[in-house]
Amino acid sequence: MACGGIARIDWRGDAVGDLGAVTEVFGYVMTGEMKVMKQFSLNLKTIFLCTVATMVVSVATVAFAQIDDSLPSWNDGPAKEAIVHFVKEVTTTGGAKFVPSAERIAVFDNDGTLWAEQPMYFQLEFAFDRVKALAPMHPEWKQKQPFKAVLEGDLKTVFAGTKHTLLELMMATHTGNTTEEFSQIVENWIATAKHPKTGRPYTDMVYQPMLELLAYLRANGFKTYIVSGGGIEFIRQWAEKVYGIPPEQVIGSSIKTKFELRGGNPVLVRLPEINFINDKADKPVAINQHIGRRPIAAFGNSDGDLQMLQWVAGGEGPTLKVYIHHTDDKREWSYDRESHIGRLNKGLDEANTKGWTVVDMKKDWTRIFSFDELRKVKDQDRGH
Repeated sequence: MACGGIARIDWRGDAVGDLGAVTEVFGYVMTGEMKVMKQFSLNLKTIFLCTVATMVVSVATVAFAQIDDSLPSWNDGPAKEAIVHFVKEVTTTGGAKFVPSAERIAVFDNDGTLWAEQPMYFQLEFAFDRVKALAPMHPEWKQKQPFKAVLEGDLKTVFAGTKHTLLELMMATHTGNTTEEFSQIVENWIATAKHPKTGRPYTDMVYQPMLELLAYLRANGFKTYIVSGGGIEFIRQWAEKVYGIPPEQVIGSSIKTKFELRGGNPVLVRLPEINFINDKADKPVAINQHIGRRPIAAFGNSDGDLQMLQWVAGGEGPTLKVYIHHTDDKREWSYDRESHIGRLNKGLDEANTKGWTVVDMKKDWTRIFSFDELRKVKDQDRGH
């Protein structure tokens, strides 16, 4: 059956509009007003069948596009299929694995999961910049480590120090101000600072496929949380603008604060004392304290996220556990078991043993950053 003869008819519109067009054609037929139809070399049966076929194909195409466009930066494969299948299962009303929207909670690590973490954690870059900004008020830093090394750009010496060394840097650069003052400092920095390798703003170093995933989950009734080892007040300043995650849904490490009246104004002062380190086994503790529900989906990229994924895996009902595996040394960085940042060793073993989803960044993502060109992976590249 050839339908080219009626291709000139504009059947655009929704299903109701299309049906109206078909009805109009049949109206001419039933009243004997067939003059309009003389321009077509097709009989009534052909017109009808072609019209219906066009409508069906159009509706099917739109429906497919809506599904496909939800995760456009994801290649088809086991990782994408696992995510889409899980979401369909827990959102199908009346289904055996349906989960009420109030219980659809997904938690995400930040560094290495939602945005890059190489060549060093971005918050550490912020601390280094703060050392340089505060140095005029601390002349003693020119001779005192680790500040001396930071000012001289000697990162080897900085990282050769102990955890206490980095903690000293963080306390000196993140405290002594009010929460409002610190928020403004972070906001100014994130708006101007550039990544040392790409020269782009740090907010451009966010993973495009993960932004799509966050939006996809929220569109399906999920509430999305950040559960990071990074500073809670640092992330809260830009998370909503970048990820669409509001401040109250950010969980992270924190320092102690104290209420004071300054000039009659109530403020919270940031003290040089650790309050909570949100990493490894303490992530599930923080989730329980801040959320009060066990999530049904968790996404991480390192051994520091292992206990969070284990906590989710131990819940009743359907769960989704996902590791982001850094495998693309061309568009990003390739690292896992031996990396000093974002090491993925025990977590990778457990994921493989228990059948958790592991996202291969090189194979599963058509692009990593929004500024990347799309890269479709062929079946032979997957080893099929």
